[in-house]
Amino acid sequence: MINVIGLGYIGLPTALMFAAHGVEVVGTDCDAELVATLNAGRTTFKEEGLDELFGRAVAAGARFSTEYQECGTYIVSVPTPYDKATKRIDPSYVVDAVGSVLDVAPEGAVVVIESTVSPGAIDRYVRPALAGRGRGDVKLAHAPERIIPGDMVGELLRNNRTVGADDPETGELVKSLYASFCRGEIAVTDIRTAEMTKVVENTFRDVNIAFANELAKICRSDGMDVREIIRIANKHPRVGILSPGPGVGGHCISVDPWFLVGDYPELARLIRNARETNDSMPEFVLARASEVMRESGITDSSKVGIYGLAYKEDVDDVRESPTLQMLESMGRHLAGSPCKVYDPWVERDVVPNQVHSMEEFLEGLEMVVVMVGHSEVKGRPEAFGDRVLLDTRDVMGSGENVHKL
Repeated sequence: MINVIGLGYIGLPTALMFAAHGVEVVGTDCDAELVATLNAGRTTFKEEGLDELFGRAVAAGARFSTEYQECGTYIVSVPTPYDKATKRIDPSYVVDAVGSVLDVAPEGAVVVIESTVSPGAIDRYVRPALAGRGRGDVKLAHAPERIIPGDMVGELLRNNRTVGADDPETGELVKSLYASFCRGEIAVTDIRTAEMTKVVENTFRDVNIAFANELAKICRSDGMDVREIIRIANKHPRVGILSPGPGVGGHCISVDPWFLVGDYPELARLIRNARETNDSMPEFVLARASEVMRESGITDSSKVGIYGLAYKEDVDDVRESPTLQMLESMGRHLAGSPCKVYDPWVERDVVPNQVHSMEEFLEGLEMVVVMVGHSEVKGRPEAFGDRVLLDTRDVMGSGENVHKL
């Protein structure tokens, strides 16, 4: 039996995938309301294919509890936030979860950390927790997740994985567990390499995005069309520039590079600059919105609405959302009443002035800042009527009222 610890965006689909492929699974979470919802037969967030997977897993015997289980293998999938001042990882959730596991784990149990951590974090924080309890018998492994909201179920099945372990036997054991559903290649290595590899993957993407965003700023400053420049440059066989946007969100790309900056502040200079560039984009959007307002003769910010709260299209995940980052600093740029905000995927109330229907959102608006390219509006500027649009994702096509970053 496997006990999956943490039933959020990563832990829940992982637990369900194991169960749906014949592995006995109990999912554990400290949130009693979340566990009660799952036990009532409902999932806790929206994700393509998750409800179907949930049904298969429950039919196969998946169970959910607030109690840690006595079993041979534990998969820890809890949050790993970072301190915004020091840029260092906060390991407390992982350490607390491992401590609770040790209360019930039998001799020789395997503890797999799935949570993304900074290189060396398991040595610095998790291993001492085992030593302090005299649990040298417990085997450690690291199998960082590699999935993205919007295609979690498909990526769990398709994506390659990495397993880091102290010894080949433990590595192969953990590999065999993930091979119950994973069709991709599963590389077995040491723990520190596995830690670094996951952080490097997300950092690589962050740096590439920052290059596109910096190009957008340069081109805007001198009246050039950044998208035309990128389109032509990308015809070169060794160039593949990404598209600029309003910032980077989610709990991977926007967070993991800071782990390297925090641990290697004198060395990770390019990485820091990339992070700062991407973190500056919500402010850039605000400045651009002010320009478009002036050009369009709009003087009242209450006539401007923000479409999109999620950090990417067609998900309800608002973690590190560029929209939330932008709302934090909006008062420095747009005077007057707060803007209305709407996201068809985010049903819970997240921010003030959030509304829950397109009709209510559009009422009284003269301009919309499109922060997320959800499918319901992608390529359809008419969805917003004849209102002025600031299209931060380049998803609305062209038109007289459509403005780009």
